[in-house]
Amino acid sequence: MAEMTVDLVSVERRLWSGGASFVLARTTAGEIGVLPGHEPTLAQMEEAGVVRIDDEDGTSRTVAVHGGFLSITPERVSILAEFAEMSEEIDTERARSALDRADGSETEGAAAKARAEVRLKAAEAFSR
Repeated sequence: MAEMTVDLVSVERRLWSGGASFVLARTTAGEIGVLPGHEPTLAQMEEAGVVRIDDEDGTSRTVAVHGGFLSITPERVSILAEFAEMSEEIDTERARSALDRADGSETEGAAAKARAEVRLKAAEAFSR
């Protein structure tokens, strides 16, 4: 099976790097699925979205990503996030508390709510 290299980096640190057979990400233009050999693409990541990286052996990694860019070449995918958390690192109680505190009526509250929802979605994928 073909493989591509994936680098997942946030402003604070490198979260993950390795070989993958598929990447699913949410950009401001919509959801994009990436297989090895994909057309070169540069896209802005959604303000709050979930990224799934499938390893060659079929296991998946789920990441909560907040902003940034997605760079794709036929051999490599680079996810350059403003902030990102691997699903297994997410404190679900803290995310639930943030969701309860978020007020969706204001722009800042809506963004906080979206971030909390994405963190919970990513954590849920890990617990399956």
